[in-house]
Amino acid sequence: MVEHSVANENFFTESNKIEWQPLSLTLVEYPKGDLLGKFFAFMSLAPFGIGAGFVTLILFRRDLHTISFFLGTLVNEVINIILKHIICEARPLARGNLYNEYGMPSSHSQFVWFFSSYVLYFFIIRLHHINNNNIISLLWRVIIVGSCISLSLIVSAARVYLHYHTTSQVVVGAIVGIIFGTIWFTIVHRVFTPFFPQLVSLKFCEMLMIRDTTLIPNVLWFEYTTSRQEARARGRKMAALKPTQ
Repeated sequence: MVEHSVANENFFTESNKIEWQPLSLTLVEYPKGDLLGKFFAFMSLAPFGIGAGFVTLILFRRDLHTISFFLGTLVNEVINIILKHIICEARPLARGNLYNEYGMPSSHSQFVWFFSSYVLYFFIIRLHHINNNNIISLLWRVIIVGSCISLSLIVSAARVYLHYHTTSQVVVGAIVGIIFGTIWFTIVHRVFTPFFPQLVSLKFCEMLMIRDTTLIPNVLWFEYTTSRQEARARGRKMAALKPTQ
């Protein structure tokens, strides 16, 4: 019993000597009792939700354009890390010694504005051939693009409100995100897309069931009508196989 107590005491002594470092990637703090701060803290986690959505879409749809979009977000993060270590500007003093990493430019701001700018270009350029006279289609575009831009504004404001970044760090992050979003969409649209048909014909892509939906005007409507027709055809086939009474 005495040996057990001594062992526990030694364990806690050693634990107290260890310097614990918080994982800044997901850690978000807000002033206690501040509802707006709590809302901003939740909204600061939006990039991780978007990342999870990318993984889900890639696993279930396996579309080359979605994969290219996701690769762009990864390259965007690498650029942010490089810029931070080149500029070496610290975060606001109000955060104390919570973070050791630099704050210029804001990675959250750069991510959400890259995402929003890419989505904007996608709807304006990639989906330009969808019937614009359809009020429902037009309204759906406005809602999606407006939601992305609103989310970007909220996340950017949250990083300043919660003292994780200065205003200049957030603004620079937004500018870099928009610029790289423009560049990456141009690369995907002009350089990568023409090679998509050849890529999907490769044996490796066939094994992973990777597909190219570039030439399909409205993917959602195409998948909906295709699945409905297939379900009806199978239903008729099953009905024909049933023995007559």
